[in-house]
Amino acid sequence: MKILITGICGFVGSTLAHGLAQSGKVDAILGIDNLVRPGSAANLQPLRNEGFAVQVADIRDAAAFDRHDRVDWVLDAAALPSVLAGVDGRTASRELIEHNLYGTVNILEYCRRTGAGFVLLSTSRVYSIVALAQVNVRVSTKADPDEWPGGPRFVLGTEQLLPSGVSHEGISEAFSTTPPVSLYGSSKMASEQLALEYSHAFGFPVWINRCGVLAGAGQFGKPDQGIFSYWIHSWSLHRPLTYIGFGGTGHQVRDCLHPMDLLPVLLQQIVKNPKLDRCVFNLAGGLNHAISLAELSAWCARRFGHREVGVEIRERPFDLPWIVLDCASAKAAFDFRPQRGLGAIFEEIAQFAEAQPDWLDLSGGEAIRQGTCT
Repeated sequence: MKILITGICGFVGSTLAHGLAQSGKVDAILGIDNLVRPGSAANLQPLRNEGFAVQVADIRDAAAFDRHDRVDWVLDAAALPSVLAGVDGRTASRELIEHNLYGTVNILEYCRRTGAGFVLLSTSRVYSIVALAQVNVRVSTKADPDEWPGGPRFVLGTEQLLPSGVSHEGISEAFSTTPPVSLYGSSKMASEQLALEYSHAFGFPVWINRCGVLAGAGQFGKPDQGIFSYWIHSWSLHRPLTYIGFGGTGHQVRDCLHPMDLLPVLLQQIVKNPKLDRCVFNLAGGLNHAISLAELSAWCARRFGHREVGVEIRERPFDLPWIVLDCASAKAAFDFRPQRGLGAIFEEIAQFAEAQPDWLDLSGGEAIRQGTCT
């Protein structure tokens, strides 16, 4: 079996390339990356040294795929991944759409011509911002102060009728994707829809995996993307950090997953390619791997020593207090169960941060010094 990974020099792409190679289920791995993400160039030669055929090219260029031999599957891990992309003044809206949507069209055209299957790594940010913002949350702390994570966090309010697709386990695939979802979310949602249409029209298999926050050593952490890595690296370097919005409390919650925990599902999708009644799945840490920024700060304080975190009350576009994905469908279909706990993921990042103290500057540039987060 031969696989092409787009965005192979990114954190997720490179991690999955190593995992797929080690699985023994894949005969050859090819890659394509334009190295536009700061830090990604550092992964290029190590990947080539390990035998991966990596082409420096841009998925926005349809001709880039003409130079590839036929593969069995394309794993699309290429994207501008920030929810603020296109509106933050750093990335143009057209550039975002060209990367995240037009690039997908070129991949799908390649799959149409060759019959290769397509796996899209999508995002939790396809879910409706307005609908999520209307879900009531309250602040909760666990009864046992020695249990971690156990600090203050937002949880769903108990006295409310939850909308369709939301339970106390999280947001399911049935939840609304009605705009607004951000330009980033819309570009991924449009990619999902096109992939499904191409699959129906031309008969090649498609899997769509909506991921929550992915985290691990070597991630290119920034304030608006890769938040767990960014927070731990910044804490270890004594750089300024700030809670933004929601009263400046750090109560906002996200779930966390190591990309290697995607691997068992991906292997079932591309090796077995089971015939199921659905092909869109949430793949995320879920409720048992969810944490607030305040709780993450408490972990960092125990690991590196106490420090103060700044407060900024202003709200930012697309910020939400609580995003946790319900992965029951993936559990039923693939026995999906995250194996790496929060502590193990954070310790992996911490050790990498200590070994690579210049990583934030390499992977984030000037944006890192702003010390902000959602």
